[in-house]
Amino acid sequence: MEINFWVIFVAALIPLVTGAVWYNPKVFGNAWLKSSGLSEEQAASGNMAVIFGLSYVFGIFLAAMLLPIVIHQFGIMSLMATEFDFDQVGSESHTYFLEIMERLGEKHREFSHGSFHGAFAGFLFALPVIGTLSLFERRGFKYIAIHTGYWILTLALMGGLIAQLA
Repeated sequence: MEINFWVIFVAALIPLVTGAVWYNPKVFGNAWLKSSGLSEEQAASGNMAVIFGLSYVFGIFLAAMLLPIVIHQFGIMSLMATEFDFDQVGSESHTYFLEIMERLGEKHREFSHGSFHGAFAGFLFALPVIGTLSLFERRGFKYIAIHTGYWILTLALMGGLIAQLA
């Protein structure tokens, strides 16, 4: 199974791009500032090179995490790779794996399918994490909705790109 790992580095840019739009004052930026209790000056402070650099690194982590979620063939490979003779070309398990991949290797490798799984991951991962943190930080529903919406959209776009091109 060949994977285009360069797609990971491209997909890692998506959180930065969607964030620039989502948190723009004309979209949800002002509502986010108000719900988070930040002033524009506070939001603009800090070392932006570090903030954007680390955000990109975290985007790489997210994209790598999405690979096995949106590409189901990883599940087949991880299942088969535990067979003792899998790494031997011509072995029964290796041959069986190649037959499965010949038949199903491209199944569900389209943008729409990856987007569905990315959005689902956003709902099942981002919402509980953001929701839990927000409850303990005494943040309101609007704060949770703004951030969760951003992550559902972002992970949907990342998942779609990865499923289609990785």
